[in-house]
Amino acid sequence: MSHLAPLISDLALILITAGVTTILFKWLKQPVVLGYIVAGFLISPHFYLLPSVADPENIQIWAEIGIIFLLFALGLEFSFRRLMTVGGTASVATLLNMGSMIVVGYLIGQWIGWTQMESIFLGGMLSMSSTTIIIKAFNEMGLQKKKFAGIVFGMLIVEDLAAILMMVLLSTVAVSKHFAGTELIENVLRLLFFIVIWFIGGIYIIPSLLKRFKRFLNDEMLLIVAVGLCLGMVLFANSVGFSVALGAFIMGSILAETVESKRVEHLIEPLKNLFGAVFFVSVGMLLSPDIFVGQGWAILICTAAVLVGRIIFATLGVLASGEGLKVSLQSGFSLAQIGEFSFIIATLGMQLGVISAFIYPMIVTVSIITTFTTPYFIRLANPTYAALERVIPPGWRTLIDGYSASREKCVNRQSDWTKVWRSILSTVLVFMLLSIAVLLVARQYVIPFIIEKIPHAWGAALAATVTLLLMAPFLAGLVLPRKKIKTEFVRLWMDSSFYKGLLISLTLLRVIVCMALILQVLIPLFPGMKSWLVLIAFVIMLILVFFEGFKRRPEKMEELFMENLTEKERMEENDKTINHHVRSLLLDKNVHVEEIDIPHETPILGKTLSELKFKQQTGVNIISIIRGRHRINIPDGNEAIYPFDKIVVVGSDEEIQQFMQAVQEKNRMESGEEEFRQIALSRYVVEKGSSFIGRSIRELKIREKTGCLVIGIDRAGETMTELTADLVLQPDDLLWLAGEKGYLSAFEMNLLK
Repeated sequence: MSHLAPLISDLALILITAGVTTILFKWLKQPVVLGYIVAGFLISPHFYLLPSVADPENIQIWAEIGIIFLLFALGLEFSFRRLMTVGGTASVATLLNMGSMIVVGYLIGQWIGWTQMESIFLGGMLSMSSTTIIIKAFNEMGLQKKKFAGIVFGMLIVEDLAAILMMVLLSTVAVSKHFAGTELIENVLRLLFFIVIWFIGGIYIIPSLLKRFKRFLNDEMLLIVAVGLCLGMVLFANSVGFSVALGAFIMGSILAETVESKRVEHLIEPLKNLFGAVFFVSVGMLLSPDIFVGQGWAILICTAAVLVGRIIFATLGVLASGEGLKVSLQSGFSLAQIGEFSFIIATLGMQLGVISAFIYPMIVTVSIITTFTTPYFIRLANPTYAALERVIPPGWRTLIDGYSASREKCVNRQSDWTKVWRSILSTVLVFMLLSIAVLLVARQYVIPFIIEKIPHAWGAALAATVTLLLMAPFLAGLVLPRKKIKTEFVRLWMDSSFYKGLLISLTLLRVIVCMALILQVLIPLFPGMKSWLVLIAFVIMLILVFFEGFKRRPEKMEELFMENLTEKERMEENDKTINHHVRSLLLDKNVHVEEIDIPHETPILGKTLSELKFKQQTGVNIISIIRGRHRINIPDGNEAIYPFDKIVVVGSDEEIQQFMQAVQEKNRMESGEEEFRQIALSRYVVEKGSSFIGRSIRELKIREKTGCLVIGIDRAGETMTELTADLVLQPDDLLWLAGEKGYLSAFEMNLLK
């Protein structure tokens, strides 16, 4: 017998144990993540009743792959466009909440005697909520359509991006061992530079390639391409000094903007589940009973900080963004836990060797406790609000209602000046960053190669020419006039000398940035010609402006980028029953439009809308039924509901919540009350002298009278399966019948009626 590698036996042990514990936790209605952590403890050296993992180092490698796929899947659900639409509420609330908890965690760490680095990492770990736990709790409690749930989801989106930035900064601080402000700012700018370049380059290239090769992308090929892109970005991020988690997240967010994002997300999910399970099991393997003895007070303090601090700061954050007290409390009480990202930050600290080994299991313990308490704290929000409402002075209505609700909401036409300066500055920023990226690549690879092959002045001239040609589309985009704001530009120019001065300043800014970038190419190659290089740079810029080939290229690149970026949104908008603008207008009137999936088990299946009386019972209006690719708009009362339909409804928060409860309620019939009728097979012999002889199947009306179907006839040793209704029965025919057992038993009696 061949020897089985430890990796295979360890994986078998992990997955079998995890499978059993997760089934148990599902039965107990607890999060699956907790089941994985418990499974890790059961197969760790700290638990002696079960076999232990033989090679923990290999498991850590698989766990790192798990982090990559978890962050990749998170990026697929993230979308930078969604980040722009979550609004100021989520951004303000998240920044206040996370910033405050980082400070609280740091102070707790210093108070209990930890090192400065451990205290900083503790702050990061206590500042992150658990997306998995919150979504599960909302779904089980039927709260996902509430107003505060939307705010919480928005805060989680902002948290995801903030966590990625925080991981990069923590890595920088851990490696440098000091906290120089200039170095942190430099690393933040460097990170933002790479994120912008990766995002712009990815949106420009990847969707175009996916569209071009779409006919070859079956599920197998798309999975390979997606994983390859993910690992490729991981490799590149690691090579330029960033974490693998950042690379996976960025590639996921790029693919999230493509029309194939849902397919990729569906294909990646099994990999994410498998490797994610290994990661969470590896987290549980670090749990030790000794941690409760040695770090009991630290666990209690951190748990209290999460349960109290996160509620207070998240509530204050949502209040500061303009929401009312009730929504703010509901949001704050929902965020009183830590989860997956805290584990990832702890893993980062362990890998960098800057936190002690006991911190990891300690933070896992805090996460387990706060996970169990999450549903109870969500339920506490409304009683807490009721208690506070009784003691708050009557004049403080703004606090209760939210100051954003007390202001008149209106949408004014964006001024010409705002549109012009935003368009120009965003263009300058993007094309400048792209030019810098090309310059950095050229300095790393192109220029050294050319100088090595062709030394002296001719080599420098050729290197400068090649580099500038590569940068030319982006440099031209910097200085060329913007066609889409031409009308506004002319109106401002004709309006007053004040706006003329501002427009001239913006134009000079573009010229200066363009010339500075050209000089960055020329000065290192021709250090002795500095006095002439400014003139040469100016001439090169004029060529970019007036040469027709350079003028068209930036416009085409921008058009392709915007087409790729908005294609998914356009397709989704076309598929919606009501467009985004109308939805926004309805939201201002506290009216929501929701698409609700009909489950395959619900008591409303097969019933008509007039029978169900949704309007009378829940208050919602059904405006459309989506059935596959077929849409039934403004359905009448005779339209029935089928499994997997999508029903588009309009109503308030409370009305839609009542409707969802009616739709998702399981059929409570006892198993004995429901009759499952199966199709069975039987035979019937046409005996000599039977009245059926000489008559056709149609004439006998076999299906109509008996409820059975003749699927074959044995005649003279041969079996006939291709039967017609005009086939005439003969003596000794053996009929093969299909039907329910009751109908088969009464076949002859029903046929003779």
